[in-house]
Amino acid sequence: MPQTASLGIDVGSVSTKGVVLDSRGRIIAAEYLWTEGDPVSAAGKILLSLQKQLPASLSIRSVGTTGSARRLVGAMVEADVVKNEITAHAKGTLSRHPDVRTIIEIGGQDSKIILINDGIVVDYAMNTLCAAGTGAFLSSQAKRLGIPVEELGDIALSSAHPARIAARCTVFAESDLVHKAQAGYAKEDLVAGLCNAIAANYLNNVAKGKQIAGPIVFQGGVSKNKGVVRAFQMELAGEIQVDPDGHLMGAVGAALLSKGAKRAKPFAFEIAGLSFETRAHTCTGCANHCEIVSFFREGRLLDYWGNRCERGQGGRGVANAG
Repeated sequence: MPQTASLGIDVGSVSTKGVVLDSRGRIIAAEYLWTEGDPVSAAGKILLSLQKQLPASLSIRSVGTTGSARRLVGAMVEADVVKNEITAHAKGTLSRHPDVRTIIEIGGQDSKIILINDGIVVDYAMNTLCAAGTGAFLSSQAKRLGIPVEELGDIALSSAHPARIAARCTVFAESDLVHKAQAGYAKEDLVAGLCNAIAANYLNNVAKGKQIAGPIVFQGGVSKNKGVVRAFQMELAGEIQVDPDGHLMGAVGAALLSKGAKRAKPFAFEIAGLSFETRAHTCTGCANHCEIVSFFREGRLLDYWGNRCERGQGGRGVANAG
């Protein structure tokens, strides 16, 4: 009997993650790459990479998607489950840390906090307009300082006197960084100040008003930065757990949530080589003028969304696309 597995894909605005889990929930293949504004292409590359890591005899019997482009990629791979990021991240993290109470997640362009009690999500929040507490902000400031973003954490740990960087928003933080660099602050102190600003911005905005309790698990791409981990430990005066696979937890959760699906046939990786097309149009069927997105594979309609009434559904919505 062939080994069975589950596939999970987390498609974010900055990065796309994919995992294959065996029947016991262990990662047997994984990939992480930049979305580059094209989630369908990124998902295709993820699938090709995962396929190369797996034995030909393996049979994928369930598929789940999550992330900002979860519905789009879900239609592409004919997912059994399409879930929001909160549900997927909670499921993935609980599979590794069943006693977790607080999940701190900071990705490329968004961040979130998830509060859990007895294995159940009881509250959550996501960042709104400010990007000062995200990985994209950290990357842009690393470039400004001429430092590879992968080295920021180690450099921050070498600082004895971190600079105080305004953490209220991106504009203030950037101008404050420039000012302090011109004032002659050491580079390691600027980097440590940036890491502290990331943690402060998160706690003052995303986590504002939330009761943070331990155990605390920090995940997302920014969790790889040791300077930010130390900043959270100092701010929260407690241990911060960082899972080595924390950047994959959304995909892991999506795969786990898909388990139990009854697919008519195993997932076929060949789907990555097919032609997909997205078309957007404004429906004129009523006064709502909904923007409808239609998704096609090899010219055949797979899915559509955006309509607020039945007039924007099915053939009429597609016909209006022109």
